[in-house]
Amino acid sequence: MADHQPQVEVLTESVRVNGTKAEATLVGGELVWRPAAGGNGEGQERRLELESEVLGFQMDGKQLKFATFAASGGGNGKGGGGDGNRRRGEVVVEMENEATAVRWGVVISDRLASLGRPKKLFIIVNPYGGKRSGPSIFQNEVLPLIEASGVLYTMQETKHRLHAQEIAHSLDLRKYDGIICVSGDGVMVEVVNGLLQREDWEAAIKVPLGIIPAGTGNGMARSLLHAAGEPFYISNAVFAIIRGHKRALDVTSVVQGKARFFSVLMLTWGLVADVDIESEKYRWMGSARLDFYLLLRILNLRRYNGRILFVPAPGYEEVGDPVDQATGYETNGFSTGFQDDGRTGSNGETCGYVGPSIKEAEAGLRWRSLNGPFVSVWLGNVPFASEDAMAAPKAEASLSPFSVHILAGHPFGGGCMKATFADGYLDAAIIKDCPRWDVLGLVFQMKDGSYVNSPCVEYFKVKAIRIEPGLRVGSSTEGGIIDSDGEVIARGDESDSRAGDDEPGHLMAYGPPIQLTVDQGLATIFSPR
Repeated sequence: MADHQPQVEVLTESVRVNGTKAEATLVGGELVWRPAAGGNGEGQERRLELESEVLGFQMDGKQLKFATFAASGGGNGKGGGGDGNRRRGEVVVEMENEATAVRWGVVISDRLASLGRPKKLFIIVNPYGGKRSGPSIFQNEVLPLIEASGVLYTMQETKHRLHAQEIAHSLDLRKYDGIICVSGDGVMVEVVNGLLQREDWEAAIKVPLGIIPAGTGNGMARSLLHAAGEPFYISNAVFAIIRGHKRALDVTSVVQGKARFFSVLMLTWGLVADVDIESEKYRWMGSARLDFYLLLRILNLRRYNGRILFVPAPGYEEVGDPVDQATGYETNGFSTGFQDDGRTGSNGETCGYVGPSIKEAEAGLRWRSLNGPFVSVWLGNVPFASEDAMAAPKAEASLSPFSVHILAGHPFGGGCMKATFADGYLDAAIIKDCPRWDVLGLVFQMKDGSYVNSPCVEYFKVKAIRIEPGLRVGSSTEGGIIDSDGEVIARGDESDSRAGDDEPGHLMAYGPPIQLTVDQGLATIFSPR
């Protein structure tokens, strides 16, 4: 018996498009028209893809009005320039009568509704990140596109550190189709932690998250746009949210004793963490502060003692040295054994989610180890650490059978959900002890990720990892900085590098082991494709 393919409705009419007579056809989510003889652009066929080029749509009597956002050659044919940037435009299709307009309008509206586009968003704006440009970016670049799309929104600026986490923890999620962060990466991380502290965390963490770059690093936004082949423009990040495509996103549990932090971007120790945090004094320079301070740190290169234990991903079983077991080791006077936190966070409040078990992460694989000194330890969930630094070139994974399973029946379904950032592993890039000039050479290769091919770099994937941070080489008192998604979670200096108590103001202590375990595809994020 032959398969019966569903019939695609084809509509054809004589119309006026932007005032010019034309023959128009609507089929399969695409509007095609050809100006009539004697008209402007005679004989030149034009196309408008509803999914990828339409911001918003409305019916007005006999007119169908499309707010377009197309690259060069798309939409109304005027499009953008050769730089790949999209430009706003308008296509007005005028029918012979209102009845025909209604018929076409219903088909178009139904098509757009089937794409899973959000109807109402909660937008969090960080007025302090980067060059403090969040509010102006929202007003000048985000709001015009949101309003043209017809998407409703509620906007709130953050007032203090961890305010976004508080908002996400108490927000009535039933009112919104997504939470958008106009910020750097840190605000999104706060939102993830707030959602996972809720009693209804299982549903809350599936609310789609969106990121619009307005900070210093902007690694998540850069990674998402790069994976889809989209240029890194704020407008493209906004349009990705409006279109409603979604990806599953791995979430990493960062644990030390009873202290817990959820990460979606990266954890660093050594050079990268030092640059990220210590360059804050040059925040007025914007993203240039990172390059400037990186050069200063390489000229006065620090190396750190320590050890890393990890459960390697398949294909990386030969990295490092084998160990008998990962639990029970004594390091710097601290036990590496992790105790059950009783579903309680560091502030004493009940956590909704405590993260995956390390036993689940092992899955029959053997633990292995690497010993320092280290120049830098970088653990990443996405390819880019910042706009122009591809720290983990292999972080874009293919859609796995597991990912297909977790995406089925998703409560915020619709759109085209993919799992590029849900491979279930962290990418580890370890810069070993090497001369400063070799490190400088690696920096120039980080733009395209080719630095990982250097003999100075150990690059591999892990399901779980434990960091045992030690003191700076040549110092008996000074430790380093452990930074997760721009948040200092541990800092070692003369006062606390040998102490077991947490440093005031930081979530964890420097010295005792810190464990990271990946929860595959736990969160959801808006993506260009």
